Amino acid sequence: MSEEVWFAPGRANLMGEHTDYNGGFVLPFALAQGVTATATARADGLLVLRSKQAPDERVTVSIDALSPGSVTGWAAYPAGVAWALRASGYEVRGASIDIDSDLPVGAGVSSSAALECSVALALCSLSGIAVPRPALAAIAKRAENQFVGAPTGIIDQSAALLCRAGHAMLLDCATLAMTQVPFQPAAAGIVALIVDTRVTHALVSGGYAMRRIECEEAARLLRARALGSVTDLGRLYEIDDPLLRRRARHVITDDARAREIAYALRDDALSDGPAAAHKSDRQTEMYRNIGKLLTAGHVSLRDNFEVSWPEADVTVDVAIGAGAYGAKMIGGGFGGSVLALVPMEREATARSILAKTFDERGWAAPEFLGAVPSPAARRLA
Repeated sequence: MSEEVWFAPGRANLMGEHTDYNGGFVLPFALAQGVTATATARADGLLVLRSKQAPDERVTVSIDALSPGSVTGWAAYPAGVAWALRASGYEVRGASIDIDSDLPVGAGVSSSAALECSVALALCSLSGIAVPRPALAAIAKRAENQFVGAPTGIIDQSAALLCRAGHAMLLDCATLAMTQVPFQPAAAGIVALIVDTRVTHALVSGGYAMRRIECEEAARLLRARALGSVTDLGRLYEIDDPLLRRRARHVITDDARAREIAYALRDDALSDGPAAAHKSDRQTEMYRNIGKLLTAGHVSLRDNFEVSWPEADVTVDVAIGAGAYGAKMIGGGFGGSVLALVPMEREATARSILAKTFDERGWAAPEFLGAVPSPAARRLA
């Protein structure tokens, strides 16, 4: 049988952390880096999984026997996709799937969703299943929530399957309506730089789940279906508990920041501009303002939502000191990466100063990733 090769990208999030499961807005873009699934159909109903990142481990399971908790570790993500497809009424064939990735794991760039989505597309193709991509994103999310046990929202799978090259995607997580907005920082002389702090996070752990519980309680106190439906900050004082008030403040303000950045990018793309020089000046000012919003988002994640970590806080401060327009942690928190908007002429300096700072503090050396807005998941061969 012929093999198929499918690729799904990781993602970075310009704005909207922890707003997805609150029914708010998010603004992710797909990365050039991601996960590749090389798959061949099997006639015996088995799922045989191997990964180049775990070369000594081969996982073989019967698709009929899959149930939440039956597979653990990295293999739970692809196995969970097969289970979720079956649970959604699709007949899934057995397959041998070899996984490879150039995404750092636990760095907040959605390596797990990239794994799920590359496998989901491979299994659908091998099984002759046609699933619209928005529905497939929901199936992959179900795999992560119910099979793996990570209570994540829909942002990661949607970004992997629906983003466009040169764009960020404004996604309303309440309605799943999406708007693609042009995002081409390189054209404005800006590098979207991801700094992997090398502090690994795990969204299956309790901190992430507790934030979700706290947000649900805050929404209940506000008599709202979800915090994403609340836009009036004045309503925060209906919440007596100061901790829940802070959690709600982050969601409401991050939601507004996501929309503000998207509208700025859209309006810039629609503006004709009288001259190239004026357009350059306008874009520089726009990215300076977006950078300020990124930094405000980080401060809120640090102080209101309390999911940041020391390496991220230092990275944000040092990057801005080295010339970045702004920076913020990305992903669920408790470890992972920082996204900084850095003028191209300051990138080498920023990298050097950050590496030196980490070394002086005795931390593992940070890793750097250029974040280029790239296409969504696709077949490679």
